[in-house]
Amino acid sequence: MGHGHSHGHGHGHHHGHDHDHGHDHGSAPLPAAFDTSVPDEALTPEQQSRRSMLRRAGLLGAGLATVGAFGAAASGTAAAQSSTGARNSSGGRKGNGFLWLAGDHHIHTQYSSDGKYRVVDQVRQGAKHGMDWLVITDHGSAAHAKIGVDKVNPDIKRARDAYEDTLVFQGLEWNIPGAEHGTVFVHPGKNEVSVLKQFENDYDGSVKNASDSTPANEALAVAGIAFLGEQVQRRKVKDALMLANHPARRGVDSPHEIRAWRDATSARHQIAVGFEGAPGHQAAGLPAPLGMGRARGIYDNNPSANSFPGYPPESYRTWGGFDWMTSTVGGLWDSLLAEGKAWWISANSDSHQVYADTAARGGGDFNTDGRYGDPVYNGQIDTTQGDYWPGQYSRTHVGAEDFSYAAVMDGIRAGRVWVDHGQLISGLDVRVSGGSRWATLGGALHVKKGTNVTLTVDIALAQDANWAGFIPKLARVDVIQGDVTGPAADKDTLVAPTTKVVKSYEVNKTTGTVRITYSLGRVDRPLYLRLRGSDGNRSAVGARGAAVDPAGPAIDVVGDADPWKDLWFYSNPVWVLPA
Repeated sequence: MGHGHSHGHGHGHHHGHDHDHGHDHGSAPLPAAFDTSVPDEALTPEQQSRRSMLRRAGLLGAGLATVGAFGAAASGTAAAQSSTGARNSSGGRKGNGFLWLAGDHHIHTQYSSDGKYRVVDQVRQGAKHGMDWLVITDHGSAAHAKIGVDKVNPDIKRARDAYEDTLVFQGLEWNIPGAEHGTVFVHPGKNEVSVLKQFENDYDGSVKNASDSTPANEALAVAGIAFLGEQVQRRKVKDALMLANHPARRGVDSPHEIRAWRDATSARHQIAVGFEGAPGHQAAGLPAPLGMGRARGIYDNNPSANSFPGYPPESYRTWGGFDWMTSTVGGLWDSLLAEGKAWWISANSDSHQVYADTAARGGGDFNTDGRYGDPVYNGQIDTTQGDYWPGQYSRTHVGAEDFSYAAVMDGIRAGRVWVDHGQLISGLDVRVSGGSRWATLGGALHVKKGTNVTLTVDIALAQDANWAGFIPKLARVDVIQGDVTGPAADKDTLVAPTTKVVKSYEVNKTTGTVRITYSLGRVDRPLYLRLRGSDGNRSAVGARGAAVDPAGPAIDVVGDADPWKDLWFYSNPVWVLPA
């Protein structure tokens, strides 16, 4: 049953090593803030701020060996690791050998019909808020497909040159035929524009008038993902990825569509690898007149003719800022994980119009120019917008083997990803060990049946005030466990009956590192584990009852949901596959 997963993780490594070097922007030196050979006085103010944050969190220099989570940060080297994410544990807890890079794969600019910022504005703000990698994802549209996808590229190249410590990918926000939106992005290279342009012209739901939930449109979406896979196979681009955005927002991403996207390409080099566990637009829940007075994520919709009828009304809302598909223990995401196949979560800004900003959209004719003019000063602070800058609130942390575009893409595909809101924690190290092997996020631990298995989690607590001006306090960590039951006979399955919170830990420290150890005992069946943590401010019994989730996130109140008063982190899963 677990064999489907053995293809679904780590396979990025096989593809990745042949393109880490020797390409424009393909491989970069360590960011100066991480590189301990660069003295403090040689750093820019932004880099000094980043280094101070890393140092206080114990993620730099001498702190590395004791925290254990971040062994690659000082040197940029990665431990030898098999495709299962397991290796001999004789090296001790010197670190999982990955450089944890924070990023955002969902960002809009003046090349979006509802955007306004320059590429360099988003990249500058992302760098300021600790982002190591960013994806520019302007909306697929007739104007974007015709000229925008070409015209944004020089701006992206200039931003790469201006911010060498930030990896800047070109992508687009795909109008998925028959469904919602998704991020599509490619490894930088000479064909990055031509491949994205052909993809958008041939497979975008808006461009092709293919938005309705029909079998033909759903098939077009699968064909689009397969096209991206072919471009990688033919070496037109070195890599490509797709992640579905705000999947439950309108109820139009049905379970069978999500499974079809995942399975559209070979599991060995999967293109569609996950969805946003938490959407952007998190400031939209701030009550008026302080804010928009809408819903977190702008999740204030209701079912339509194109919606999947199996989704309940509460699925159209966020829960603790997270999408219902992710936040429901034993829900849709868990039903995907219970198949033993890769499907990951992320958290992003969806930054269009930033809360409390003073910029107004520039002039110009978007349909003619493919962009708006540069933003101009508005003369007032705008509290009617619902977005944050990249990294200001939402972060997606990827375990990369080095500081390169290829390594970030490989880390995402391998599922070495955890996400947080409001800088709730500084670092997360997850290790599942048994016998002489271990696995980390996105990996699978292969052991003999009956082996004693232990989960060990090291959490670096928040040490710095976040953008809202306070140091978050982690109150509780939950371990969630479910059985691997194999491929779903019904492709519209959206429950995992055995998945539940198996252990909760109260956190009584406010500084330093917390270690959690959970014994699974002798494991005789395939299963998976994932983690969730909260500031403890808001909780409720989960949708599947107190026996499954006694204290999960509460449904967010439309018009009154301050995102800073309800912070969570989530990790991707680790599988245990006994044989």
